[in-house]
Amino acid sequence: MRELALSMFLLFFVFNCVSSVPTKEQFQSCLATNKIFKLPRNLTNHTPDSQIFTDFSESSSPNSSFLNLNFTSLKPILTLKPKSESEIKRSILCSKKLGVQVRTMSGGHDYEGLSYLSLSPFIIVDLVNLRSININLTDETALVQSGATLGELYYKIAKTSKVHAFSAGICPSVGVGGHISGGGFGTLMRKHGLASDNVVDARVMDVNGITRDRRRMGEDLFWALRGGGAASFGVVLSWKVKLARVPEKVTCFISQHTMGPNMNKIVHRWQSIGSEVDEDLFMRVIIDNGQEGNQRIVKSTFQTLFLGGIDRLIPLLNQKFPELGLRSQDCKEMSWIESIMFFNWRSGQPLEILLNRELRFEDQYFKAKSDFVQTPVPEHVFEEVTKRFLEKETPLMILEPLGGKINQVSETASPYPHRRGNLYNVQYMVKWKVNEVEEMNKHVRWMRSLHDYMTPYVSKSPRGAYLNYRDLDLGTTKGINTTFEDARKWGEAYFKGNFKRLGLVKGKIDPTNFFRNEQSIPPLF
Repeated sequence: MRELALSMFLLFFVFNCVSSVPTKEQFQSCLATNKIFKLPRNLTNHTPDSQIFTDFSESSSPNSSFLNLNFTSLKPILTLKPKSESEIKRSILCSKKLGVQVRTMSGGHDYEGLSYLSLSPFIIVDLVNLRSININLTDETALVQSGATLGELYYKIAKTSKVHAFSAGICPSVGVGGHISGGGFGTLMRKHGLASDNVVDARVMDVNGITRDRRRMGEDLFWALRGGGAASFGVVLSWKVKLARVPEKVTCFISQHTMGPNMNKIVHRWQSIGSEVDEDLFMRVIIDNGQEGNQRIVKSTFQTLFLGGIDRLIPLLNQKFPELGLRSQDCKEMSWIESIMFFNWRSGQPLEILLNRELRFEDQYFKAKSDFVQTPVPEHVFEEVTKRFLEKETPLMILEPLGGKINQVSETASPYPHRRGNLYNVQYMVKWKVNEVEEMNKHVRWMRSLHDYMTPYVSKSPRGAYLNYRDLDLGTTKGINTTFEDARKWGEAYFKGNFKRLGLVKGKIDPTNFFRNEQSIPPLF
């Protein structure tokens, strides 16, 4: 009943707030007025169909790649697709004047939809038109506007160099802006660190429309943006990131097996290997459902990238992980950019598919959670997971190894704290298709039950969670007056002891808490 009660409350809240929402015309009038700032001449007579100010119709949805359809939200007053930074400034200043929230969207993969949904009157600033990418091989960096996707960045790198990459996620339609600001897991992280570990500069626009680079913003704010959730502090316009050196040829393999007593032992053994083995090796485990005839089965898939050739990989795994029984014919050498296609099950397709921003998961309702594991969980846990997975059509667990370069960075060096002492991260997910309250409640209860079951086997005091797998079950803000103590439970799950420093940074850069959402950093003074 808790889920239904929450849904009814949200509907009541939305219904009673609609009358106070500024109109689209009021907002457009503010954008055009000279009283606050001068609108460029070519925008003074814009039409509703303009690419700059795009209507958000009742039937449409944001151009995002991963929609959480569970969230009850007001509709945005306007979706803006600015083509210049000055237009973003006008959007911020008008939002302040009219008492409207700002949601900044770069890719739309926010698991709880906080980049495009809100319980308060809001606009969406969609950065889709601000996605330029400049590669500088002299200093091995890339300057990337926040509206670019990972696929666009990877494509540009691959077309410029055969021996450079960027350490970030594998899903090409994820927006660079949100991904980096939440940390940024990926197949290169054990060798080169998280995406946020490789940021060398950034440009951010604050609540007053002032743009600052690293030198002007100061090291505290620069620290906060790299893994602390940039949407709490302003609008990050661009990132300057350090590129990684990779071999011309890397090796990948997929090894898939049905879960059972033998595979339980192998997955259990992986826990002691994944984070400790050579940092050139990234080997994750995916547990999900499959079908054999009319019978549902649970399977585990070892999906691997090795920064080297088959001749190095086979002896390494035969020594460290002989239980897997890897053979040379199971492996394939390829370029790094081809490994991105491989991990997306798109081997052999043209690289231009990375530029397709429409690529997305099926529109489904879903609930996700995360954990960090610090000691290997017992074998019987995987037996229980298998039993639970047989109850569902589309459950998923992804176990991603940590260690390597991640451990070499202090947990206070950036907001992301889950470093030394953590073996791997777990992402849990369940999906469904039927748009009914009872159907939603059933699946959400199942997910919460699985998460509760895992409690004795994962990190504690606090139980960790990964910001880029956002989970509103951890707690939500109470609007503009949310206190640091109100937010401590979920804040420390994501950031541990770094949460206090994030609050202090927020208190300096945005003391009125203008940039906020249902799970944002509150100001601390």
